[in-house]
This record gives sequence, C-alpha cells and structure tokens, in this order.
Amino acid sequence: MRAVEITKPGGPDVLAPVDAPMPEASAGEVVIKLDYAGVNRPDALQRAGAYDPPAGASPLPGLEGAGTVSAVGAGVSLAVGDKVCALLPGGGYAEYVVTPAAHCLPVPKGLSMAEAAALPETFFTVWSNVFMRGGLKAGEKFLVHGGSSGIGTTAIQLAKAFGARVFATAGSDEKCQACLDLGAEKAINYRDADFVAEMKAEGGVDLILDMVGGDYIPRNIKALAMDGRLVQIAFLQGPKVELNFAFVMTRRLTITGSTLRPQSDLAKARIANELRAKVWPLIEAGTIKPVMDSEFVLNDAAQAHERMESSAHIGKIVLKI
Repeated sequence: MRAVEITKPGGPDVLAPVDAPMPEASAGEVVIKLDYAGVNRPDALQRAGAYDPPAGASPLPGLEGAGTVSAVGAGVSLAVGDKVCALLPGGGYAEYVVTPAAHCLPVPKGLSMAEAAALPETFFTVWSNVFMRGGLKAGEKFLVHGGSSGIGTTAIQLAKAFGARVFATAGSDEKCQACLDLGAEKAINYRDADFVAEMKAEGGVDLILDMVGGDYIPRNIKALAMDGRLVQIAFLQGPKVELNFAFVMTRRLTITGSTLRPQSDLAKARIANELRAKVWPLIEAGTIKPVMDSEFVLNDAAQAHERMESSAHIGKIVLKI
C-alpha cells in the first residue's frame, strides 16, 4: 500500500512516500481503507523525534481518519463495508490502517469523509479533557487558548452547545473573529491584550484548556476564579515554569491534564461511547461541525505539516489518501 513515513527525526522534509506492508486485523480490531486522514500536532512531534508511538503501534504517523471497513478481526460487530471515522494508535498516513473496533464511530449523517476524518483526535481530546476530566458545567466560564486551532474550534462549539460561557485567545483579528463566529462570547488577541486582565474583569474563569504551557501556566493560575480548574494538554512553549502554589491553595484550584495516545484501549473506548451518546447527535443535527482549513494529497504531507506549524491555519488540515 501507499504510505508516508518518517525517514529520520527532523522537519517536514523528512516525510517521504513509501510502499508499506498491509496491516492485518487481530481480535477486536478492524482494517480501514482510508479516504482521508487528519493532520495533528502530535504527528509533528513524532516526526521531530519527540513523541514515540506506543508499543505495538504502527511507526507511520497519523492518529485519525475516515474510510470503509475492509477487514474485521474476531469479536467485532462492525462489518466490511461500514463507513467509519476512527481514533488511530498510528498509521493514518497510509491507504489502509488497523485500529481497535471500539475506537471507531459512524460517519455522522450530513458530513463528508474529509470532515469525518477531522473529528476523532480533536473530539476525543476535547471531550475527555473539558467534560470528563475538567467537569465543565452549563453556566460556567470556559477559556480555551489557541481558539482557532482544531482543538480550539472544537472546544468552543462543544462548550457553547453544553451551556458554558466561552472565551478564547488567538493570534490575529481574523482568528478572533472565527472564534466569535463559532460561539465565543469574547475572543482575545493575545498580541494586543492580556487574557489575565480580561478574565479578571469577568470575575475569573472556571475552567481553562491550555496547550501553550510555558509562561501561560502561572498566568492561567492568576486568571482562574475560586475553585477553578486548569487542564493542560500540550506545551508549545515548554513544560517547566516557576509557580507560586500559594495561589493554588488559597483559591482551591485544581491543576490537571492528560495526553490521549498513551491511554489504554478501554479508556479510549469509554470516550468513544460518550461521544456516540452525547455529541454525535449534535453533529448530525448540525449544531456542531468541524471547521476545515485545508486539504493536501497524501504525498504532500510535508506541505500539510508546514501549514500546521506555520500556525496560519484556522481549523483542521486533512490528507486525501
């Protein structure tokens, strides 16, 4: 099969087309003939040598995709020919990929295969961190950094749909407008304004979803309201900071976070079940829809990574397989 591999750790230019062996389905797994694969920040981290795939996973990049089930292992209820989108342990930059059947979801009615491929990684991440881990409730104030990213555009829509007051940061007026269009109450251009001051003016924020890290971490702590929660999912500016934990103690704050890929198959299956029950109906009703930035053919994966790492994109980038 056609695929794109990481030839060595480095920049986007180390991604190269290759002929790869076909995957096979073991018990509980399916093989999917992919139409599209999503492009995500963890793919770039893996390409750079900073995010190794889990034991037993494909060394090929790619953590989400959409296509048609082409083979099934023992004990699987899905059938050959079913249209699915799926969270992948790796291997999405290829014509065929294997993944646990429990990590597959039906392609929502009304969505294209490209849009379906843009769902799993971001929706699994946002749902598990904002709602399952962060406990966001209707009426609470929610701040997401990087509001125009794939994670951000998903988080804004989900938080709004479930009744939260939504705030976002972004790096340009165009990106801020995109956040407002998706349902954010206020979008803060971090180049022109201080999100800490903006959130303090609102009485503090109840929950923050952050993928920036670095000096954002102590600033997030200052922006939280009493009993506020900070959920950390990535560190674009680094994981190490000096932090005054007196603020955490005196204001009863919670600092938590997670990464999705290393979690157990069972944990990911539980997230999939919650998405199927609580979020997929909203997608099929048109309440929530993935924001699409751009599409590249598989052999142009390097250009897709350049687009993503430029941070010029708004929403999701996908590869047409």
